[in-house]
Amino acid sequence: EVQLQASGGGLVQAGGSLRLSCTASEFPFDDYDIGWFRQAPGKEREGLGGISGIGSPWYADFLKGRFTISSDNAKNTVYLQMNDLKPEDTAVYYCAGEDVISARWVKWGRGTQVTVSS
Repeated sequence: EVQLQASGGGLVQAGGSLRLSCTASEFPFDDYDIGWFRQAPGKEREGLGGISGIGSPWYADFLKGRFTISSDNAKNTVYLQMNDLKPEDTAVYYCAGEDVISARWVKWGRGTQVTVSS
């Protein structure tokens, strides 16, 4: 059973960059596409984008090109490169697996905190 773990969060100044990693316990893409989400205090969880097994990423429109999703299949890892970070990007970031058959988000990793200071 695939387990997901997000890592790489931390404290960064506005305008800075961070790269988050989502590491799977085994190769995930046979059964799942991998996506990134975040949840800020007092706000609903929002989807940022994801990537399929063939390496095709998709993004939420509001990101405006600041974030990039990529994968390294040899490492069972999906990355979220975040540039030009803003205080409003402060949130807990999660990766998740979407079942390729049901299109339901069924696998959730423990999140990683990203804090952007102004």
